[in-house]
Amino acid sequence: MDKRKGMKTILTIALLAGTGLLLFGVQNNLDSFQIRILNLAAIYTILGLSMNLVIGFTGMFSLGHSGFMCVGAYTAAILTMSPASKELIYYMEPINPILAQIQWPVFPAILAAGLVAAIFGLLVGIPALRLRDDYLAIATLGFAEIIRIVVTNTISITNGSLGLKNIPSIRSIWVYWGCAIITIIILKRIINSSWGYAFKAIRDNEIAAEAMGISIFKHKLLSFTIGAFFAGVAGALMGFIITSIDPTMFRFLFTFQILLIVVLGGMGSLTGTVISAIVITIMMEVLRFVEGPINLLGIISIPGLPGMRMVIFSLGLLMVILFYRQGLMGTREFNWDWLLKWFGRSKSVERGDSI
Repeated sequence: MDKRKGMKTILTIALLAGTGLLLFGVQNNLDSFQIRILNLAAIYTILGLSMNLVIGFTGMFSLGHSGFMCVGAYTAAILTMSPASKELIYYMEPINPILAQIQWPVFPAILAAGLVAAIFGLLVGIPALRLRDDYLAIATLGFAEIIRIVVTNTISITNGSLGLKNIPSIRSIWVYWGCAIITIIILKRIINSSWGYAFKAIRDNEIAAEAMGISIFKHKLLSFTIGAFFAGVAGALMGFIITSIDPTMFRFLFTFQILLIVVLGGMGSLTGTVISAIVITIMMEVLRFVEGPINLLGIISIPGLPGMRMVIFSLGLLMVILFYRQGLMGTREFNWDWLLKWFGRSKSVERGDSI
């Protein structure tokens, strides 16, 4: 058993080292556009994982992620913008004097964005998580819209509908995928802890979980708050990659895109979410041509239809729901057990042992 555990540790270290070498190669060999797409994939990975914790592992149908992402994006942007930029941008109404001279480094601002979003998640979760199913989805969607409207109207803090510009730009793939890898590690440890077992028990049967002594509301609130934290982190990273934000960015469509990643990857699978986030982000760019004019063999001309990419992904989502409801991975995860088991079987076949 100890030998098997040691082998898993070696394989994990090798995987992390290989990932580091891959990121190094990507950073030095791909152009800025390709790196930007991969950075977006990292952001969507964090968003998908945070939503999967709430929906897939805890069984709460929440649609409030765009609101928490909005909170994180504005928090990080306000904390990292220079005083000169703030003075230039806030011309409708001066920025609050407390925030005017603040300029934090990037990483503390990302952490603060997650913490502020988690506080909002806690405040939203206390009343909303007493509801279930469709009622919870409607309530969290309503709270997300309320957050967006509040952001639009707090002009001295958020600059209202004009949004924020001149946000510090981060292009390094290490920052985005570093945050994504840390998110994967933290959520994997949570899922494999007593908290994670409680989350899955609540998902499977709330009555049975409560009979086992699990505090339903406390664990739901914990899962919801953790999900909000990582949504805030992703929002901060989104602000750094785009360098400008406004309230219209965080409509329900954003939540739908994240939900698409979770469903296609498999609700209850971290591995599936990571694979789905990468594939969908890349395909969103590959399919960009469908939104422009298309000439078929010089005979049929199809005019460009904005939003056609989302139609294609929506049809894909319908196909998954109708014919493959478990998604890509279902509730399965990539782990070293199956690899070691397969390797052991291969060795047995080489020796001529019976299997």
